[in-house]
Amino acid sequence: MRFWLILWCLLTAAAWAQDSEHIRIGSKAFPESWVLGEAAVQLATSSGAKVEYTKSLGATEIIYAALKQGSIDVYPEYTGTIRQVFLKQLPDATDADALEILARDRLGMSYSLGFTDSYALAVPQRIKGPENLSDLLKYPDLRYVMNQEFMGREDGWKGLAQKYGLKPKHFSEMQHELCYAAVKANQADVINVYTTDAQIEKLGLRLLKDDQKYFSRYDCVWLYRADLPERCPKAWAALQQLVGRVSEEQMRRANAKMVIDQQTDKQAAAYLLQQCLPARKGEAGKVGGRKSSFDMALVLKQTGEHLRLVAISLTLAVLIGIPLGILASRSPLAAKVTLSTVGLLQTIPSLALLAFMIPITGTGPGPAVVALFVYSILPIVRNTYTGLTTLPGNLSEAAHALGMPPLAQLWRIRLPMASPSILAGIKTSSVINVGTATLAALVGAGGLGQWILQGISLLDNQMIFQGAVPAAMLALLAQGFWDVVERWVVPRGLRV
Repeated sequence: MRFWLILWCLLTAAAWAQDSEHIRIGSKAFPESWVLGEAAVQLATSSGAKVEYTKSLGATEIIYAALKQGSIDVYPEYTGTIRQVFLKQLPDATDADALEILARDRLGMSYSLGFTDSYALAVPQRIKGPENLSDLLKYPDLRYVMNQEFMGREDGWKGLAQKYGLKPKHFSEMQHELCYAAVKANQADVINVYTTDAQIEKLGLRLLKDDQKYFSRYDCVWLYRADLPERCPKAWAALQQLVGRVSEEQMRRANAKMVIDQQTDKQAAAYLLQQCLPARKGEAGKVGGRKSSFDMALVLKQTGEHLRLVAISLTLAVLIGIPLGILASRSPLAAKVTLSTVGLLQTIPSLALLAFMIPITGTGPGPAVVALFVYSILPIVRNTYTGLTTLPGNLSEAAHALGMPPLAQLWRIRLPMASPSILAGIKTSSVINVGTATLAALVGAGGLGQWILQGISLLDNQMIFQGAVPAAMLALLAQGFWDVVERWVVPRGLRV
């Protein structure tokens, strides 16, 4: 009897696990994407699905790579971005063309959620005169500040400047939210914006009319893996409730809840769903009040994630870097090849390396650990090489005279004598590692960078400090830790 009861329990549990849906949702690193990503989480959760949410997956190329690789199943995207970034060979493709091309990568695109979030140029009310983009030619002394993604896109600044013949005398680029800060501080006169940005109304910006029809439509859609509707039908049906339901004004107000009213993305998403879906009236009030000014539990959690990334990558860098430094010290040819190789790795841009690693390792700690390892290894290899090649020659002669084998010379004489230089390299790497680990948030690996990225996007200095101050303290602790290790490892006569 007991056997049949256990068997029945196991079969029931297996059937329940098979019936439950598991959906992985992602979002980019800006407020509107956070709101829509969290709205997708709330809708999928209400369908009974198990939801895994990866927030702030960096630049467009990073989140698209994560979708293709399978680390996420769906995220909010824009049709203009799909055409210009993912379908570069067909920038004028129709939605039908886009669907056909996306299907080759086993991806799909939903119908529009109902609103468009296009690019535009804006000026503050203190700038009198220009109403259309073509009017800017009459005001060559205006100060232009464009965001970095807009600068790199085919449908961004380069094409716009050619279309309208714009050649500003004063021009700079920076992170999107900092463009608004520049306008507020009277350091910029013309910036690029997204038409549903909450800051447009808050700062009283005036959108310039695209009188030559340069910008294409950026309808918001769900970009998803093609097997998602079949694999998670209930969750997918829940997400489809938003299709055609969200107006530009509703999206702008939801963005304002987060950017201006300082509410969380959960609260802003609940507000958006309440406005767009009558069946969810009253749900917004259940999410809670304004965001806490300081969340110690979350800071400690993210500090632990940060430390784990640093510890794993630095350990790998030490275990591989010291042997490579020893190898480099064996001959001039080995030194040239080894030092050139690790030096070349150091020049790879961090975002490019993260995007390159996602198809291989997926999102999460994997690409972050690889990137941190790459940026940590050079000081260790170089200092190990320097320490071993600058030892007094008479030490080697004395060791030979005593008949010590090469391995014993290395272990008992050369490495102890080179230990101050080696530890100096490890110290440098650990401090670099702690700072660079903030970028791990761009690939869903957590850490203190989440506070910093979100604080920059929301122009919230307190939030930035919640990430930056613990990161700075970790760097000081790392320095102190290696100072203690130095007193234990380095021979007394060689200590500084």
